[in-house]
Amino acid sequence: MDAGRQLAAGLREFAATPGVVLGLPRGGVPVAFALAQELRLPLDVFLVRKLGVPGQEELAMGAVAAGNVRVINAEVVRALGILPEQIARVADLEQQELERRAAAFRQGHPQLPVAGRTAIVVDDGLATGSTMRAAVQALRMAEPARILVAVPVGAADTCDRLRSEAVQVVCLHTPHNFFAVGQWYLNFQQTTDEEVKELLRRSRESLPNRGTAELLPS
Repeated sequence: MDAGRQLAAGLREFAATPGVVLGLPRGGVPVAFALAQELRLPLDVFLVRKLGVPGQEELAMGAVAAGNVRVINAEVVRALGILPEQIARVADLEQQELERRAAAFRQGHPQLPVAGRTAIVVDDGLATGSTMRAAVQALRMAEPARILVAVPVGAADTCDRLRSEAVQVVCLHTPHNFFAVGQWYLNFQQTTDEEVKELLRRSRESLPNRGTAELLPS
């Protein structure tokens, strides 16, 4: 969670403003929780699933997000000769997992509305950026006033690509020789479903006066 606190130091202008912090499950949620606590903003998850290359699942060939949004990394698909039916098969499976997580994480609580608000989208880092790009595309459909992508570490070219798509990006570190997000963390243990649910619960309880009702559009 230290990464989230470090991010918050550069985002003080958003403290207690009409905004929502959205963590990308699972790894982005602990970072988002710490950021939301520091800025006194409500926390929610924004559900996105990476589309892993068959046989090389850690390599992203794209992503799916809420709202039936699908983003494909054309360079990876072309370089590896991935067939459309392979993409469709993986996308169908990940869409099912996305829906399962939506039910598991929120446990009956409604998604926080973002229309007219600042949406701060948080992940633990940016590698290819496919997951974040899918999140941004899906989020635009909800008509937030502004989308801000906030990550502790990322590949410089990925951050630049997001900025070229008219997205504000705050990335604390863009190291040379960037290979994977995990190499820049002292502790990069996998976040569990239970930890995500617990952090969402703690956020709701710590900000009782900045919940869903306050965020409903006027």
